[in-house]
Amino acid sequence: MDVVTDRDGSFPSASGVVATIGVFDGVHLGHQAVFSQVKALANEYGLPSTVVTFDRHPAQIVRPDSAPKLLTTLEQKLDLLDAQGLDFAYVVTFDEAQASRRASEFAQDVFIESLRAKAIVIGSDFHFGADRSGNADSLAEVGTVAGFTVYPLQLVQHCDDAREPVSSTKVRRTLAGGDVRAAASMLGRPFSIRGTVELGDQRGRTIGFPTANLSLDASLALPADAVYAGWCTRANGDRHPTALNVGRRPTFYDSAKTPLVEAHLIGFDGDLYGEELRIEFVEFLRSERKFSGLEALAEQLQRDVDLAQRVLSVD
Repeated sequence: MDVVTDRDGSFPSASGVVATIGVFDGVHLGHQAVFSQVKALANEYGLPSTVVTFDRHPAQIVRPDSAPKLLTTLEQKLDLLDAQGLDFAYVVTFDEAQASRRASEFAQDVFIESLRAKAIVIGSDFHFGADRSGNADSLAEVGTVAGFTVYPLQLVQHCDDAREPVSSTKVRRTLAGGDVRAAASMLGRPFSIRGTVELGDQRGRTIGFPTANLSLDASLALPADAVYAGWCTRANGDRHPTALNVGRRPTFYDSAKTPLVEAHLIGFDGDLYGEELRIEFVEFLRSERKFSGLEALAEQLQRDVDLAQRVLSVD
């Protein structure tokens, strides 16, 4: 997939594209259904499939005090979009000027002048432009004049009792409850994060359970404070079963302000400092709690590691 930004000048395809537009945070199953439709139409039209997205979540500009935590960084999102088999990603710079543009101006600039779109697939709930005034119906009106067709797509339902469509908001809410398995069922893969290993207090090493402490983007969503079973993939591609702790380490700190992600790579002995790791959350094991001392903590960590190995089906 080729990545083009709105500041790169002319778009590579002069013949036009079949496109979709969205924030696509998390690239969940609902998004993937949209991409499947885009690729099918692109094949019919004989044009490149293109996803239009933004360099940041629009809420970070429009309502920064209440902007949601992100399921993916821009880099992660582009990697996931690439895996969907799309031809192009067109990344729009979202700033205050962009936030104030009318929907008709955005459509003219992006879909007509830049991309020369012939067909646009849009989720039935998507809105764009200042005050969220643009939607599938208004875009279709523009298309009747500009010569493109709009294909609204209904939201994908999640197979649970709530009968609620799959959405990035629902994935965030599920993670906040620690249900990483349910989050994976909406994402189509385990929820994952990336972070660089930084120097910690090294207490884990003194009790036989060294951990990699991850430095993370503060804008990212995390699962609830708890212990999880998961997988860690190193930069060289090596993949290790992992016991994960997300939390504030109440055994050592009374009131840590922000959660820390610690990964114990089961069976691994080596130096990870400065290395970027990808962490996948597979299963909730237990809530985080305070222990009476290091001995009690070490005993529980051994039980956590044993359970993680069973959950992950590794020896």
